[in-house]
Amino acid sequence: MINGIKGIRIRRAAAVAVTSGAMLAAGALTAAPAQAVATPTIAAKGGYVMNNANGKSLYSKAADTKRSTGSTTKIMTAKVVLSQANLNLDSKVTIQMAYSDYIVSKNASSARLIVGDKVTVRQLLYGLMLPSGCDAAYALADKFGTGTTRAKRVANFIGKMNSTAKSLGLKNTHFDSFDGIGSGSNYSTPRDLTKLASSAMKSSTFRTVVKTKSYTAKTVTKTGGTRTMAAWTNTNTLLSSYSGTIGVKTGSGPEAKYCLVFAATRGGKTVIGTVLASTSASVRSTDATKLLNYGFATAG
Repeated sequence: MINGIKGIRIRRAAAVAVTSGAMLAAGALTAAPAQAVATPTIAAKGGYVMNNANGKSLYSKAADTKRSTGSTTKIMTAKVVLSQANLNLDSKVTIQMAYSDYIVSKNASSARLIVGDKVTVRQLLYGLMLPSGCDAAYALADKFGTGTTRAKRVANFIGKMNSTAKSLGLKNTHFDSFDGIGSGSNYSTPRDLTKLASSAMKSSTFRTVVKTKSYTAKTVTKTGGTRTMAAWTNTNTLLSSYSGTIGVKTGSGPEAKYCLVFAATRGGKTVIGTVLASTSASVRSTDATKLLNYGFATAG
């Protein structure tokens, strides 16, 4: 009988302990409010992130301060090309010595296009956006600008870049080059570049190009043969390091420092943004990763 009473007491004590534990746990849960997501600190001098679905601003740091954009300029180069009426992506462009001389004189990033080769517009877009080929940019500007001389065609193409910026409401953006190697009047802002990228991403061809990690072009040589080019690798390392990345474009330069326009989709949400004037290629990716994480946490 005594043993029975002891057993009842032990069971009651255990029940009280369990109940108390549950109450403590419940109290702890209700006492601690949900932690607000901390706003990230980035090394870049400017940054901006928005919800691509509705354009809602999610993060801003000097978002409207004009800065040199480096090769993120090539987003507009691609957009102007893809906006051409009756565009034939398979039409061929013959690579001129002027394009090769240009990248040598500017020590510019190159798609290593071969003079005399016939390259399709589609291939030039990959050469433009993956290895950031300034020779591909020159070829596209020469092809899609209007004029009797190459200089006039290029100037006309840059004019199209600026008129497109105006039509998109990019009030703090101006281009003086087709590739970002300007003469001091090539600038934009994190907010404007993000809006530009969002607009460019409406093109299925643009989306396909900028999410491609590697592309091998087969060009037609001047003698009519086929040349298999060395593979072009995308300079946007987020495509490998950040799950859900769908683009967009790197940029760098003495004045621009390290830039990145980025976009990713997770759980049906697309976050898009820009960092300008970061401190290195690896840090711009770290900055973008922080902003993407923050964007997804706050996109609602």
